Amino acid sequence: MNEEIYLSVTDVNTYIKSIFDKDEFLTYVSVKGEISNLKFHSRGHLYFSLKDETSKINAVMFNYESANLPFTPEDGMSVEVRGKVNVYVAGGNYQITVTSMKQDGVGNLYTLFEELKKKLASEGLFDQSKKKSLPRIPKKVGVITAPTGAAVKDIISTINRRFPLAEIILFPTLVQGELAAPNIVKMLEIADKSNVDVIILGRGGGSIEDLWAFNEEIVARAIYKTNKPVVSAVGHEIDFTISDFVADLRAPTPTGAAELVVPSILEINRYLTEYKNRLMSLVTKKITSYEEILKKYENNYILNNPITLYEKEEQKLDNLIEKLTLLTKTALLKNSQILENLNNKLVLLSPKNILEKDLKVKLQSLKDNLFKNAKICIEKDTNKIENITTKLELLNPINILDKGYSVTLKNGSIIKSLDDIKEKDIITTRLKSGLINSEVKEVIK
Repeated sequence: MNEEIYLSVTDVNTYIKSIFDKDEFLTYVSVKGEISNLKFHSRGHLYFSLKDETSKINAVMFNYESANLPFTPEDGMSVEVRGKVNVYVAGGNYQITVTSMKQDGVGNLYTLFEELKKKLASEGLFDQSKKKSLPRIPKKVGVITAPTGAAVKDIISTINRRFPLAEIILFPTLVQGELAAPNIVKMLEIADKSNVDVIILGRGGGSIEDLWAFNEEIVARAIYKTNKPVVSAVGHEIDFTISDFVADLRAPTPTGAAELVVPSILEINRYLTEYKNRLMSLVTKKITSYEEILKKYENNYILNNPITLYEKEEQKLDNLIEKLTLLTKTALLKNSQILENLNNKLVLLSPKNILEKDLKVKLQSLKDNLFKNAKICIEKDTNKIENITTKLELLNPINILDKGYSVTLKNGSIIKSLDDIKEKDIITTRLKSGLINSEVKEVIK
């Protein structure tokens, strides 16, 4: 029976490399793509990836080729490269060994990143005034990240080390790929409705396409809508995502997020110890002060001989009683004298006596005045009556009749005009000696 021959890993990779080396198409290729994960080696070599919307390929450009570049490559830069596709035997992966490179504008993903950043900034999603403050001592910390990997381990270990009293609640999510963004949004909604005090959203480092889920608009808007404060901890310190700008706080790394979210129990213990010492010092000083006051009271003569204080007050009371009695007697005597004087004055100034005397004088005066005024009024009125009588005598029509005149009347009224009578009217003519009744036969005007 033939014994089976096993190849080494190196043999397999070397064989695959030989196939690549013999392929004419792979010997010289021209590729257009976007630079990501660019690393400058200390010896001048460039290590990076070329990617488009769906794929990427590793690339290397050695120093004897990169030294002639007219520009400095950057992540996100779109370039056109020429080179050879071969296999790196030690790593077991294929790559492009680039011999030339030229710029092809800014990378598509970076363009999308800047456009979304500008849009959300104009809507106010990055405003510092709308950022929520982190709780000083959180009881429960929500962590949204991949359930496996260095990021979640770093966060958990850091929180447990710094503040083991905090409870960590993991909301596992995809952090890379097409389904990552909606999965992150779902976990944000669940975490926001839970009883956690703060949320850490993050993942480890990677290329821009690896971190792209955290640049999606739906993730940014979900972070903005949360009621709980959100700390973004995506990638390394040099990596920036849209999530970093819209979150309430950005941490340089997942470990940094854990350090920002929870306090150090060592610092808390140190503060408590300091406050305890300060409090004890204050209490000791206060007790010492009260002890000194108590000693003063203990040595006080009056407090040690309270009867002395009583006797002193008794003497004061006796003096006050004597003064009060004397003042009362004096006041009563004085008021009695005042009352007696008032009584004497009232007798002398009795209203009855005063009224009788004044009334007699006033009545006599009024009587005299009344008679005097009545006499004057009677004389005055008598003169007026005589004058009026004289005038009436002069104006009395009866007296005119004595002179031979007559007065003609109709129905008792004096006829003053021919218009007052007409034919056949009965008229009366008054003479001094009597009356004449006659009938009007004719009115001559």
